[in-house]
Amino acid sequence: MLNKRQTYRNLDQEKLVLLAQNDDYNALEELIKRVQKKVYTSFAYLKKDEENLSDLTQEALIKMAKGISKLKSPKAFNSWLNQIVMNLFYDELRKKCKKPEICSMDSCEDNMFFQIPDKLGLPVEKAMLSETDRIIKEKICTLPDNFKVAIVLRELQGLSYDEIAAATNTSVGTVKSRIARAREKLQCSLKNYI
Repeated sequence: MLNKRQTYRNLDQEKLVLLAQNDDYNALEELIKRVQKKVYTSFAYLKKDEENLSDLTQEALIKMAKGISKLKSPKAFNSWLNQIVMNLFYDELRKKCKKPEICSMDSCEDNMFFQIPDKLGLPVEKAMLSETDRIIKEKICTLPDNFKVAIVLRELQGLSYDEIAAATNTSVGTVKSRIARAREKLQCSLKNYI
């Protein structure tokens, strides 16, 4: 027989959202467990330094927990959560300063991680993949913020163009343009490596 915790693990996200909206704290806890790494990773790719990553993640999850009852459609949960992440990211940018920061190689390679699908490869292959990941993260870090946000939401979070447009308060055309330009810049800066 399944215990309560295992039962919540087996529920799909939409059902968890519905339960959490009705003050089911076990459902909310399971929902937080499912999204916390995604939220942290989003901030890690968006920010150029490790400062406040855990605090921002915690703040996003608290806002999610407090506001989930106001979410109109459980199907819109991912877009809504990404909107929270983007708003906190933009708030953080406004706090720091108006001009963009320059990303040092040290801060980019130490604070971000990239999941490598095949962990059973040979040590040489692992080292090459690790170096490639470090270079890609470094190049993403150098993109202008609006390009970086668009490419992270599309390629790492898997959001649709419509969801990205909603999260960034821009048009779908602007999102497509930013993603295309980000890809172009990344291809250009990575052509000697890949």
